[in-house]
Amino acid sequence: MMGYRCDLAEQLHMLRMLLKQSPVIEQVLQESQLLGLTDYYIGAGCICQTVWNLQTGRDPVYGISDIDFAYFDDTDLSYEAEDRVIQRVQGYFAQLPLAMDVKNQARVHLWYQKHYGYHLEPYRSLEQAVDTWPTTATSVGVRLQNGHFKVYAPFGLNDLFGQIVRANRTQITEQTYQYKCAKWTSKWPELTVIPW
Repeated sequence: MMGYRCDLAEQLHMLRMLLKQSPVIEQVLQESQLLGLTDYYIGAGCICQTVWNLQTGRDPVYGISDIDFAYFDDTDLSYEAEDRVIQRVQGYFAQLPLAMDVKNQARVHLWYQKHYGYHLEPYRSLEQAVDTWPTTATSVGVRLQNGHFKVYAPFGLNDLFGQIVRANRTQITEQTYQYKCAKWTSKWPELTVIPW
C-alpha cells in the first residue's frame, strides 16, 4: 500500500504529492495563506480520505462531506468573532464543490457538552485539539506556510497510509466511533477497522 510503513520523511513527501493531485484540497491549501490567519490547519477526514481515494483509484473528492478548517484564536471567544471567520472562509471558497466546516478550536468547549453530552476542558492550542480528533488516521492537520508544507500528526501517518481506522480514545465515545466506522466502510470497503 502506497506510503504504508515508509519512513516519515518519505511519508511527508508522499502526502504532499498526493494532496497536489486533488485540485480542491490544493486550492484550499494554497489560498488559505491569503486569509490572514496564522494558526490553522486543513485537516481530519478530508486529508485521509483524499489519500484513500488516490490509493484506490477513486476521484480525489469521492465520499468527502466537507473540508475541515480548524483554527485557534483565544483572544475573542464570542460566537460573533468565530462567525466572522466562518463567513470569510466560506465566502472565499464558496465556488468549491465541498463545503468548508470552519471551527475555532479555542471555543469548542463552549458548545461541546450540549452537542455531545459531556464536558470538555478548553483547548490551550490548536495542536492540543488535533490530539483529540476521533481516529488516529484523521488526527492530521496540514497547511502551507511561507512555501513550506507543515504537518501536525500526533499519531504519525502509518494508519492514514495503511487505510486503518483506529479509535483515538482521548475523547471519542464508542457510539461515535462505531458510527464513523460504518459510514466510512460503506464508502471505502478496503479499510481495516480496529475494534473498539
